[in-house]
Amino acid sequence: MSSKIELKLSRPSRVYRPGECVQGKIITTLSTPISYQKIVITATGSVNLQKVRAGMTGVIESLYSVVKPIRVLKKIIEVSASAGKLGPGRTETPFSFILSPQENVTLASLYETFHGGNISIQYLITADVLRGYLHKPLSTALEFIVENDKVYLVRSPHLPEYVHFYITQDTQKHQLLPELLTGRFQISGKILTECSLKDPISGDLTVETSAVRIDSIDVQLLRVESILTGERIITDTSVIQTTQIADGDICRSLRLPIYVLLPRLLVCPTLLAGAFSIEFQVSIVISFESQLSKLYPKSDLRTPRPWLATLTLPLKVFRT
Repeated sequence: MSSKIELKLSRPSRVYRPGECVQGKIITTLSTPISYQKIVITATGSVNLQKVRAGMTGVIESLYSVVKPIRVLKKIIEVSASAGKLGPGRTETPFSFILSPQENVTLASLYETFHGGNISIQYLITADVLRGYLHKPLSTALEFIVENDKVYLVRSPHLPEYVHFYITQDTQKHQLLPELLTGRFQISGKILTECSLKDPISGDLTVETSAVRIDSIDVQLLRVESILTGERIITDTSVIQTTQIADGDICRSLRLPIYVLLPRLLVCPTLLAGAFSIEFQVSIVISFESQLSKLYPKSDLRTPRPWLATLTLPLKVFRT
């Protein structure tokens, strides 16, 4: 049996809010006893510019080595400050600390956990059993999730309201299929553009008229990540998820419900933090049946095409 170390938190969800006590155990499983100098727990939190996805180039990628991480949390807790021994078999060493930011930093700077395309807000607990210069330390790390209703958010509305919309040729910045131009099409509906993380994006949609059969109706959730570097603001928009709400041509004048759940970790409250911002958009994409579309089976739904009609609205996300 080899030496093994792991971390286990008291909450299976690993979700904590500022001011709460984080409790857990360092679990070591050893084949032979070992001596150590001290056992240390380190809690860190930072905002990082992540590596750009494979095949993606541009200004965001060029900034990767320039923009420095923003540290929002660092706590060092000496679980055992004096030298000692860990016996063979399984040993559990408890630890605890209060989740609070660094000195001279407000609670509002403990931003919520978020894993984006270019921006990552991550919190880690690292356990180290230090054994001196001649022995490799036993180390392990575990991510925990931070939720915070005190961050600098876009203010949450008291009564979220639906936004009514229309999708026609006049709302598009590109030309649609000639059959649509001569035969008309119009889609109307309403959708929530302000919603809680715990609630779905809801609304409805009605195809009033369409001269071309509809192939699919999708709702896309987009993230808009912006980074301030010098006097420039670099913005990147990417797709988080695509939810199909209709497959094939649907009856005209039929009210079609919109119901999209927000994926946690990939979505956080809308955040405007000065050095960076995380915002969201919701896009409704209507795909029409066309021979042209068969030539581009893997085309991006965000790319203007004659067989695609789209509507994109800003989405404000908040925590209740």
